[in-house]
Amino acid sequence: MLKMDDIQKRLLLEVADLHDVPEGAYNLRANGTSAGRRSTQNIEIASKEDGTGLDITIKDGTVNQSVHIPVVLSKSGLTETVYNDFRIGEGCDVLIVAGCGIDNCGTQNSEHDGIHRFWVGRNSKVRYVEKHYGSGDGTGKRILNPRTEVYLEEESSMEMEMVQIKGVDSTERTTTADLKAGAHLVVRERLMTHGEQRAMSGYHVTLNGDGSSADIVSRGVARDRSYQELALKITGNAACNGHTECDSIIMDEGKILAVPSLEANSVDAQLIHEAAIGKIAGEQLMKLMSLGLTEQEAEEKIINGFLK
Repeated sequence: MLKMDDIQKRLLLEVADLHDVPEGAYNLRANGTSAGRRSTQNIEIASKEDGTGLDITIKDGTVNQSVHIPVVLSKSGLTETVYNDFRIGEGCDVLIVAGCGIDNCGTQNSEHDGIHRFWVGRNSKVRYVEKHYGSGDGTGKRILNPRTEVYLEEESSMEMEMVQIKGVDSTERTTTADLKAGAHLVVRERLMTHGEQRAMSGYHVTLNGDGSSADIVSRGVARDRSYQELALKITGNAACNGHTECDSIIMDEGKILAVPSLEANSVDAQLIHEAAIGKIAGEQLMKLMSLGLTEQEAEEKIINGFLK
């Protein structure tokens, strides 16, 4: 790996599944500086003139190609904000992998705030993966505050996988999306908190074109004394279809607040919300324990299956 120590390489593996330099275009960032970059014939990665982030441009007709832009922090007390803009041309089919890992063994807070904006051209497909991970035995907090903006042109689509299941003390995730006619958005969020961790996650999707649709599903587990808050809103301004779903498991002294919101401004808007919060069912534990698992092993198996 380029310009990275063992801790940074481990973080990179956790958030981007990378053992080595990825194929295709990439920008690797470690402790606020570049650790390696490569553009390709169809994908250009350039630094913003003011040094605050990246401009990623993907040419029309780019298919079966990928962009990796993970960030790792291993220095206590480091705080940064980056702005990454993606401009995806027409007729594309690409994978974009982001995410951030923080290892904090010190006494100061470490924080990364990433603002990602996507302009997706007509008839293009984008799969976006964003994973957050924290580690380290210091008293300083690991803080991540991602903000995502999505603008989908006609007949385009985006599938988003948003994952945070370990080690992040505080996060405030804000995601907005604007869809034109025939555009489709799918979001799958997985979240687990423990200890005193707090996680706030908000989505607001606006369906502006006929035939547009959104399907947002969030699954969360709140353990110990952690707190989760989820706000899901879909606004339908045309003949569209919208669905949100929030499924959460609450454990120990955890707390969960789910705030669904649907707004229909067209008689042809069809919007649905589903929500459920509850503890692990006793019969599930008993069944697994009858197979030889301890209660703790049974709980972990149920949680892993729920968040899969």
